[in-house]
Amino acid sequence: MTIAQITGEALIGGVAQRGAGGSFKAWNPGARTHIEPAFNMVDIDQIDQACSLAGKAFDIFRNTTDEERAAFLDTVAEQIMALGDALVERAMLETGLPRGRIEGERGRTCTQLKLFASLLREGSWQDPRIDPALPQRTPPRPDLRSRLIGVGPVAVFAASNFPLAFSVAGGDTASAFAAGCPVVLKAHSAHPGTSELVARAVVKAVELCGLPAGTFALLTGTGNGIGQALVAHPAIQAVGFTGSRSGGTALMAVAAGRQQPIPVYAEMSSINPVFLLPQALEQHAERIGREFAASLTLGVGQFCTNPGLVLAIDGPGLATFCASATAALNDTQPATMLSAGIASSFRRGVAALGSNEAVTTLLRLEHEENQGHAALFRVEGDAFLARKELHEEVFGPASLLVVCKDVEQMRAIVEHLEGQLTAAIHLEEGDIAAAQVLLPTLERKVGRILANGFGTGVEVTHAMVHGGPFPATADGRSTSVGTGAIFRFLRPVAYQNLPQALLPAVLRDENPRGIWRRRDGALGKD
Repeated sequence: MTIAQITGEALIGGVAQRGAGGSFKAWNPGARTHIEPAFNMVDIDQIDQACSLAGKAFDIFRNTTDEERAAFLDTVAEQIMALGDALVERAMLETGLPRGRIEGERGRTCTQLKLFASLLREGSWQDPRIDPALPQRTPPRPDLRSRLIGVGPVAVFAASNFPLAFSVAGGDTASAFAAGCPVVLKAHSAHPGTSELVARAVVKAVELCGLPAGTFALLTGTGNGIGQALVAHPAIQAVGFTGSRSGGTALMAVAAGRQQPIPVYAEMSSINPVFLLPQALEQHAERIGREFAASLTLGVGQFCTNPGLVLAIDGPGLATFCASATAALNDTQPATMLSAGIASSFRRGVAALGSNEAVTTLLRLEHEENQGHAALFRVEGDAFLARKELHEEVFGPASLLVVCKDVEQMRAIVEHLEGQLTAAIHLEEGDIAAAQVLLPTLERKVGRILANGFGTGVEVTHAMVHGGPFPATADGRSTSVGTGAIFRFLRPVAYQNLPQALLPAVLRDENPRGIWRRRDGALGKD
């Protein structure tokens, strides 16, 4: 069997296994039909087997060299590309996404893997610190050295809206592997065939690199029971999740209720406010309206950074923005949403906004049951502040325009918002003072603040932060994109007065790699 074949089986210990928990079929959201073959659902014994093997693999995997793990990440990327059109066509079938989107996401997935490989080769990820002994001091100071190590096996949940980049070999898996943590992956039931193909590529890379078979496992199935059993397993030491708020908080409750609680890094809900400041509106309202429409409808609005909230002060510029945005949205076409569940949720959210007595409908375009099409609503700032239900995310191409009295009301609204992944400020030189009023509050509420743009499009770089205070993420101190994502799955260990022979190589006086390390607060390279 080649890695490009789909059998509907779980992959545990490098071996395809048929589950005993029943079966289900993938769904083609465009044709609205089921897709062969049927996929098996794992049972509790298979979950235990996958987690136990990951626990046994951990010490071997984490003690591989940085170069060995970097080569493994590169090999995963190579094996994904080796799947060729079989992967692209299956992903298109299961998601309704166009070829260009899938190919772009495949490229991003491989870029993430290679970025973490480069981080490992650079070497500073362990954050080595050395405080030499001071025997003449009173009292004497011992020799103290510390580094970061992987936390242990990580449970990763594939996302519905990114079948590749936030899925089987996406950012959570790549960063866990880079940290030396085995991964037990729960495939998303919306794209199980895509997940199996990528998982087979990962398993092949594990084999080619001579790593323990427990380094990676793919679990298949539907419902909440598999995920809850996975998070509850004592071998699992951290969780990466991208999905709904209800799903994320349910896993957080399971993790907190364990005999040994563990961290859950869940990306869940964000409406990503956009601020249109007066001079920017006066000078660029028409262009901003067009760009907003493009961002709102990108991928049928199924991005976690979708601009679901716009705040502006009333005036001629705002009228021009509304006219430009609605004209551009009217030119868009309805498109298939990722799943029946997402499409149904979108319809309910749009209907709730449209029926709210405080809300005016600016645009609400018709679409079929399985599709999404643009909707734009308007509400006054006072009403928005008074109605908590208007603060909820509508996942899809819908947005709410809040007309504010002044910049201070904008700031008050930010104060009442929950945590967000992004906030965008459209401004000109004359708007700097107004932006300074907003910025301190935004810094407390948002993970990424950008100027004169929109949050859709998350660059994979060292400095990127894709996270934010709850409920944007479960832990606002973390990011799921960029090399900083590795720190979710690391913990510090200090070594006091250990002989050189017992120290990890990165902390020895004779450091063969000569990587960055600290001595008495000075950062330098040997």
